[in-house]
Amino acid sequence: MNIYEKLCKVQVELKAPKNQYNSFGKYKYRSLEDIIEAVKPGLYENGLTMTVSDEPIMVGDRMYVKATATLTDQEKPDQNIVNTAYARESATKKGMDDSQITGATSSYARKYCLNGLFCIDDTKDADSMNNRDDGNSSKTITEKQASQVVGMINEAGADEDRFLSHFSIQSVDQLPANLFGKAMSMLKAKAKK
Repeated sequence: MNIYEKLCKVQVELKAPKNQYNSFGKYKYRSLEDIIEAVKPGLYENGLTMTVSDEPIMVGDRMYVKATATLTDQEKPDQNIVNTAYARESATKKGMDDSQITGATSSYARKYCLNGLFCIDDTKDADSMNNRDDGNSSKTITEKQASQVVGMINEAGADEDRFLSHFSIQSVDQLPANLFGKAMSMLKAKAKK
């Protein structure tokens, strides 16, 4: 098997469930550590080695972290597959010092770098869909969208309680799907200030 066939086998067999719970945003997610733990057996079984690194990159006046995952075939070390992902550091984040902000950004970039390399998708399966009827028949945002909203709340330094009150909801995952764009635009505008 060549390196692409081996990667395909790892991708098909990989199971990386969302075992973590964010009580702030009220959603389940998988961490970088969960992904690494899930992928190690497949790498071993297929004779692959993976390294992950990152580097800070200045774009304009903002700092980004560029994460790079390199997959190497142990039988043919000259065969590599490389994937990258970027994450922008928040200017400030409540309760974190600068090194913690960089560390969180690094973890985020690495996680999405591995998501891309191993084709881990964040869509919900039918069993985890939110099928409740909240009285007005509006669909709520997806788990991935809830994660994006929480990230923007943090990046913008917004007050979550004010955000929830503005949209008359109890938690981020209750945001109506038709208001997702409005919420993100509002938070992005606040982040630019």
